[in-house]
Amino acid sequence: MSVRHVVVGAGPVGRAVAGLLAERGHEVVLVSRSGSGPALDGVRREAADAADVDRLVGLTAGAEVLYNCINPPSYDVWATWWPPAAAAFLTAAEQSGAVLATAGTLYPYGPVGGPMTEDLPDAATGTKARIRAAMWAEARDRHEAGRLRAVEVRGSDYMGPGVASAHVAQVAPRALAGKAVRVFGRPDVPHSFTDVRDVARALVATAATPTAHGRVWHAPTGPARTQAETIGDVCRAVGRPPVPVRAWPGALLGVGGAVVPLLREMRETVYQFERPYLLDSSAIERELGLVPTPWDAVCRATAESALA
Repeated sequence: MSVRHVVVGAGPVGRAVAGLLAERGHEVVLVSRSGSGPALDGVRREAADAADVDRLVGLTAGAEVLYNCINPPSYDVWATWWPPAAAAFLTAAEQSGAVLATAGTLYPYGPVGGPMTEDLPDAATGTKARIRAAMWAEARDRHEAGRLRAVEVRGSDYMGPGVASAHVAQVAPRALAGKAVRVFGRPDVPHSFTDVRDVARALVATAATPTAHGRVWHAPTGPARTQAETIGDVCRAVGRPPVPVRAWPGALLGVGGAVVPLLREMRETVYQFERPYLLDSSAIERELGLVPTPWDAVCRATAESALA
């Protein structure tokens, strides 16, 4: 049976969610600030500011699921950008009765000593981590109070179709042109990468499963690879030779952060690339039967997007 879904955020995850729902025959509204973008079969685009409560409430009326797939325009505006948007999503979900399915991050866990599992506490102390942890805590509290239905899906650094600004994707064009690249942190420690299509499948599956509500899930994610291995795999996926991968000097974030806001904000999360960063997605694989996209397909989609 076709039901209406409202997807807010037209980035790679939002587009993947909208496309998946449309393929399944649902009525899909894809919301972004401009309302513009490439046409997607079976998807209606609407313009709205995610923090505009009245507009979001109106768009969500009668919907089965409201997906929060938005992301701030830059790291340095999180503290002012997220709170009003998060509040608008909560209000819209409460008033409409739609399930609130949120694409989350791993920031709330902070540095951990082993693979990240969903039972870890949201104990990180950084600004961005505390913001995202507070968002989920409020949604979970309202879920437990019976005011709304909520679920959150967390993935590691994104790869896959349409991804341009994530760590691997942003150096992929240079690597595919045969030029050496530099990365933050260490290029030789294992790191988990998640395909945006797997985040989308996890969001849709958990939103549609009442017993999955009220908790955090990890999107299906394959075995960790180092940054150097991953960039080499992206090159090889489209027949290009791997290139040298070196680290940016450690002082860059300290010295550069004094004058460049983006670099200053990255100091909070660079630990992710300085030690093994491992995502365990066995729960969603075991309980909902979702498995990661094959690694070669992840790398090929990442490369093709970089070459487009």
